[in-house]
Amino acid sequence: MNTIILRTIAPIITSLMVLFSIFVLLRGHNEPGGGFIGGLIAVSALAIYGIAFGVNAVRRAIRFHPLAIAGAGLLLATVSGLVSVIAGVPFMTGLWVYPSLFGVEVPLATVMSFDVGVYLVVVGAITSIALALEERDVD
Repeated sequence: MNTIILRTIAPIITSLMVLFSIFVLLRGHNEPGGGFIGGLIAVSALAIYGIAFGVNAVRRAIRFHPLAIAGAGLLLATVSGLVSVIAGVPFMTGLWVYPSLFGVEVPLATVMSFDVGVYLVVVGAITSIALALEERDVD
């Protein structure tokens, strides 16, 4: 499907969907959402972009190989769990720190870094599968 309407609207839809996926990721600890659902929304945005412009355009847009993104997410999620072991509490126990940024106390948690890791794993793995299927279908 390579219509002028889809090619015109796809970048706007993709941008809004990626922004919404980040919103869902960030609110996921206290309300419905999180890394998995946010990642699925981001992959859907990349799929729409891929339908409009092709696989090569998606690869240029994400800049890194999708499996590298998934690997970085897996590393981040694992490190988030290991931080609690280093602190002497059970694996995957949430830990918070409260650094001050410009006079404002900002709560940071290992739970959030784990969610970001899951987000990256989902985006990387499913994008890799989708791109591989689309490349195979074109040939």
